[in-house]
This record gives sequence, C-alpha cells and structure tokens, in this order.
Amino acid sequence: MLSRAVLALVVLLPFSPNPAGEYSKHFGALSKLSIAVAEAMPPDQYGFRPHPESMTFGELITHIATTNYQFCAGLKDSDSPALPSPTDKGAIVKLLSDSFEYCSAVIPNLTEEQLNKTHNSPDGNLPGREVLLALYVHVAHHRGQAEIYLRDKGIKPPSYRI
Repeated sequence: MLSRAVLALVVLLPFSPNPAGEYSKHFGALSKLSIAVAEAMPPDQYGFRPHPESMTFGELITHIATTNYQFCAGLKDSDSPALPSPTDKGAIVKLLSDSFEYCSAVIPNLTEEQLNKTHNSPDGNLPGREVLLALYVHVAHHRGQAEIYLRDKGIKPPSYRI
C-alpha cells in the first residue's frame, strides 16, 4: 500500500502546478487583448491624441510595451534591454508584441522564492507577486485608455476576453 502511495507521488509530483502558473495563464489573455487593441487603430491615427496633455495613441502603446519590459526585467533582477523608439504602427505593434513575449519567457519560470523576493519595478521595490499585480494593472489601465481613443475615432474596440 505504501509503495503505491510513493509511486503516485513520484508520478504526480512533476505535474504539480508551478508557482507562477496562474499569473502566466492570465498574462496570455492580457497580451492577446492588448495587441488586438493596438492593431484596431488605423496607421494614420497613431498620432491621435484626445487632449493636448494626453499621449498620442502610438505613445500610449509604446508606453505599455516599454513598461512591460521594465517590470519583467525587474523580476529577473536585470536591466531592461535596449529598446527601439518606433514611430509607425507596424513597429509599435511589434514592440508591444515583443514585450509580451519577453514577459512570457519570464513569468512562467518564476519560482516561489522569486515571487516572495523584493524586486525593482517601475512602481518601486515590491515583492514579485506585487510586481506582477502592478504589471497587470498598468497594462489594463492604459489599454482601457487606448480603447477610449478607439471609440473617439468611431472604432469599436475588440471584445473583452479572458
């Protein structure tokens, strides 16, 4: 009887969820929706700003991307990589997509220790779990702004999905 229990543990243990599994799962949905919002704006409207003090749509999407890199580099305790300064839609969407890919390589591999440890982030020194929360909130906040930019231009934003 004991040998069956040990065998079950040996077989099932490698399949136990990783500490950052839930974060990783939801990050994929965050990524897809954010990229869809960026793709919805026509190229000639990437310079649109709804108010003189607002970022342009292109600047807003670039801001999301560069901050993604900063949050995820912080989780690795490294500096953010050198990034381009794109100005056209194709290059900005690529930067955004690349930023989500960069984070997608970091988040699923976070250990319990890294989730508990304090890391540098754009929001200051925070435990890893709070860095992830800040990252998600930041993306959702600015993506929501981008959706309003789309509506101001008469464009229906992509449907919300998780």
